[in-house]
Amino acid sequence: MHKTLSINESIFDLVSRDPEVMDIMIELGFRDIAKPGMLQTAGRFMTLTKGIKLKKMDIDTVKQTFRRHGFIIQE
Repeated sequence: MHKTLSINESIFDLVSRDPEVMDIMIELGFRDIAKPGMLQTAGRFMTLTKGIKLKKMDIDTVKQTFRRHGFIIQE
């Protein structure tokens, strides 16, 4: 079953709707999101797009990882 993910939606909203998103983000290297309180503070204004730019990650690698976990990416 495919799930939809918008890379411009807040991380807090994405994780609230589907907790699997946090595990995938940690797998990708967004380890700070697992710190206590981080999701409830920075996660409310941080989007996946902003996080990718901040961490200087390859957006195609991130998209591919989410697709491998059954997500459809919306931009």
